[in-house]
Amino acid sequence: MLEAFFRYEFLQNAFYAGIMIGLLAPMLGVFLVVRRLSLIADALSHITLSGIAASLLLGKHFAFFQGLNPLYMGMVFSVGGALLIEQLRSVYQYYKEIAIPIILSAGIGLGVVFISLADGFNNDLFNYLFGSVIAVTRSDLWTIIGVTVMVLIVLIMFYKELFFLSFDEEQAVVSGLNRKIVHFIFIVMVALVIAASMRIVGILLVSSLMTLPVAAAMRFARGFKQMFVYSILFGEISVIGGLIAAYQLDLAPGGTIVILAVFILIVSIFIDKLKGGLSFTWKRTKQTPAE
Repeated sequence: MLEAFFRYEFLQNAFYAGIMIGLLAPMLGVFLVVRRLSLIADALSHITLSGIAASLLLGKHFAFFQGLNPLYMGMVFSVGGALLIEQLRSVYQYYKEIAIPIILSAGIGLGVVFISLADGFNNDLFNYLFGSVIAVTRSDLWTIIGVTVMVLIVLIMFYKELFFLSFDEEQAVVSGLNRKIVHFIFIVMVALVIAASMRIVGILLVSSLMTLPVAAAMRFARGFKQMFVYSILFGEISVIGGLIAAYQLDLAPGGTIVILAVFILIVSIFIDKLKGGLSFTWKRTKQTPAE
């Protein structure tokens, strides 16, 4: 594997991209899980599929889209889907969770229509669905680097605000925090990370990388910052280990990464049981910004 890594550019692309995705997905996943918004990742991944399918369809008819990375169209649809979710959550104020299945259903419907108009699946679309090591290009890598830098800067700037909203939204609003703007920025970041993860994990599995490492981290973490550390650690182990196993065993990288993440989760639950279930109890109402 090490010799092949220095020889083949596609392995370098996949490895570097995987490291960044293994950092970003669990990091944002912590906020999603704590705020009970885990299913947003599923909804945005399916709307991203629609964007990618639309780009591939347009590429058959227009020269401009033939040279355009489908990932860009996927990001546009993903961000658009995130904004629609926020709009629907404000429309259905007492049933905010209904916004997620609405967008998820719309994403699946649009994706199926675009795929049928494009005369069914092709190899590129299949790679986006389940992830592919050889499909990661330099263009994809630079896109992921750009998203990584942007998300890290935003998280550093708005960490306290996001933390406050995650554990005590009402108090945050009373203290003068602009909830809509902060949540808008956060949901756009989630949309971009989901779109950027397509090549490595695949559309159908990307939400797993945002939730499984966080679920495992909750068995060990004794505070919010520790939860970040463990989530990123488990995410990186899953991605790097999954990519190596997928290359050596000729398996789909997305599925291999997720299976490894599931294995880590099962082991963490088992260890926690052996310790007598002493893991930190994550209750939003009992957290304070000082933690």
